[in-house]
This record gives sequence, C-alpha cells and structure tokens, in this order.
Amino acid sequence: MLLVVDAGNTNVVFAVHDGAGWRGIWRIATEPQRTSDEYAVWLLALLAHSRLSAKTVKRAVIGTVVPAALYHLRRLCRDWFAVEPLIARSSLDWGFEIRVDQPAEVGADRLLNALAAHQRYQGPLVVVDFGTATTFDVVDREGAYLGGVIAPGVNLSLEALHQAAARLPRIGIGRPQMVIGRSTVPAMQSGIYWGYVGLIEGLIARIRAELPDPVKVVATGGLAPLFAEGTQVIGQIDPDLTLDGLRLLAERNRTPTLHHDRPRLAEAD
Repeated sequence: MLLVVDAGNTNVVFAVHDGAGWRGIWRIATEPQRTSDEYAVWLLALLAHSRLSAKTVKRAVIGTVVPAALYHLRRLCRDWFAVEPLIARSSLDWGFEIRVDQPAEVGADRLLNALAAHQRYQGPLVVVDFGTATTFDVVDREGAYLGGVIAPGVNLSLEALHQAAARLPRIGIGRPQMVIGRSTVPAMQSGIYWGYVGLIEGLIARIRAELPDPVKVVATGGLAPLFAEGTQVIGQIDPDLTLDGLRLLAERNRTPTLHHDRPRLAEAD
C-alpha cells in the first residue's frame, strides 16, 4: 500500500491507498515541531482502528508547503514504516511542463492539484483551492502548468478582520441569504462570502480572457462546496485532488532507496 502525506499550513492529511481506492484518510493540525514518534502514536492507532497494519505500507510520498515539518514526516516514514518517502518537488517527473519563471518556487500542492485535475478532467482548466490561501492554478490543453493566482484564504481574512478591528467579533463562515446585512455579524458574513464569490468570478473571468480556449473550473479544499453554492463558474468539486496528485506522482517516479538512521521499533502483536 501507499502512504500519502499532504502537509499544509493548517492540517497534515495522511491517507492510505491500496491500488484500488483510499482505505483511510485522516487529518491532524499542522505543528512543525511535532515529532515523528508523536505522529506515529496517532497514526498507528488510526490504522489499527481501520484494521490496517504499518507492515502493509510499501511506499510513501510526501507533499508539503511547510518545510519545517518535512524532517519529522520523513523520519516517520523511515522509522515506523521502513520506507524512504518520495518528496514532491518541481525537479521530479510530473508528466507536464512547468511554464513559470521559477519552477522551484511553485508550491507542491499547486502542482499536485494540476496533475490530478488534468488526469481526471483534461485541460484546459483552472483549479481553485480553498486552503490557508485561496489559489487559482491554470493548466493548458496538454496539461502544462501555466501559473496562477494566490489570494488570502477565507479563514485568514476572517481572522485578520477580527484582529485588526477592535469592535468586530470573530465569526464563522456561512452563506447569507441577503447581501445587505442588517447587523454587524450578517454584514461581516456577507462581506466575506459574497466578497469571495465576487473574487472567484472576477478572477476566473480575467483568466478566461487571457486564454485562447474555454476552460473548466475545478474546486478543492474544505470550503469548496460552500462557495460552489453561490456561483455558477465552478463546474466540479473534488475534495481529494491533492491526495490524488500525490498518488499519481508516486506512480510516475521511482521509489527512493531507504536511508535508515536507527532500528525500526517492533510492532506489537
């Protein structure tokens, strides 16, 4: 089986794929200093709950936009699963061109989304990822990555609004029925929700104007279904896009040789 690790700014997602489908997907809050042993205690318990064993994991792949977390995640794979993980980097075989000025600067998650979206939906397309940042990534007909847009994430904007304005409360995101809020909280919810809908529609329109062919729009991330309710420009919602990108990347690239620093602890019977 393949162990997939997607380390984002907010959550680290672990998943196991058996070649036919996902056997389990689990999330834990991102904490760069969390040790490999701490990850192991948590993850091995979830594997056991799903009647899976660490011994069945034969390969691993890690994608991260948090460099400080990589050391402990790599040690987790080495020490607890006895595999050397493939690390998602621009220098790997992606199966498409990365047509930007500095390919090494592109976040792994953005390339992974592009890889999975083109494999599943074909280009040209735009992937909108509602994460810590809201990103728009553009893929052409042949699958080449053309670049994109990075905007502040929804929850980041909510927190900034609360922190910067003393009288504005911390609120949750939701879809208001009316644009005009009759009190502070509905007004804030409207500004965030319909403001981001306007952002999505406006940026997609401008991206389409710069491309020669019609594009499909695919959305991923936890807030994708909520914002898809408010606009017609999002054609598909795919919650597992980044995980699928990691799986596809692992299939395209050779498994690295294990660099084992210490004996693996024996599993309990």
